[in-house]
Amino acid sequence: MKRFLQWMTLAVLVPFAVVVHAQAGKVEVLWLGQAAFRITTPGGKVIVIDPWLKTNPKTPAQYKDLAALGKVDVVLVTHGHFDHVADAAELARLNKVRLYAPPGLKDTLVAIGDLPADLGPGMNKSGIVTPLGPEIKFHMVHAEHSSEYSRKNPDTGKSEVWPGGEPVGWIIELENGFKIYHMGDTGLFGDMKMIGELYKPDLLLVPIGGNFTINAQLAAYATREFIKPKFAIPMHYGTYPILAGKPEDYVKDVGGGTKVIVLQPGEKATF
Repeated sequence: MKRFLQWMTLAVLVPFAVVVHAQAGKVEVLWLGQAAFRITTPGGKVIVIDPWLKTNPKTPAQYKDLAALGKVDVVLVTHGHFDHVADAAELARLNKVRLYAPPGLKDTLVAIGDLPADLGPGMNKSGIVTPLGPEIKFHMVHAEHSSEYSRKNPDTGKSEVWPGGEPVGWIIELENGFKIYHMGDTGLFGDMKMIGELYKPDLLLVPIGGNFTINAQLAAYATREFIKPKFAIPMHYGTYPILAGKPEDYVKDVGGGTKVIVLQPGEKATF
């Protein structure tokens, strides 16, 4: 009887301890410049999005060595432009982890030999994948942009342009319920409202640079009127003069409904 009571006590306490540990964990978001982020989940899983690091003028020097990111568990890419995908395949190969990207881009990376087929699983918009376990979900959603993959052929030395599929955004749902919406590069589109209502993201990673994406004012409109997150981190600005959007303009136009966290490349935010 005593052993039975000990077993019952253990059966009750162990699940409770796991829940408490997950709730006590923090989400760490490290901005690496442009649209590149390293996200560490409460359980210690590491997600890297849009890694352009080695030639990114805003990436801190220590992170230009891909190994300095530490162990990476999965790589996500929003589209085929160099400032989002440049180091993605190498990072996936280095860590022997899956790379999720728009299907046309993934097929190109595999076809030209940049990515082994076993590291390039297929998915498409509205797909949901759980490569890190059932509690962490990646939802592929729409973005309004273009997507071509340009590279210099190592054999001929000539520049080539390959299919890059259609651009996407990512909803990242973590094990403690915290949701992140990485918008990728995007113009304004009405279904941002649907994405906000359906997924209710806690944190928005939003481009504000303009010219190639929404500018600070349009980004603020989308944040305030459509998505309505608790927090937002502006990205994709200031890397080049043409990306002229300013975070202070975004902050001013967002209003008080969303807390805006302005990071410098290499800085972290925790939630």
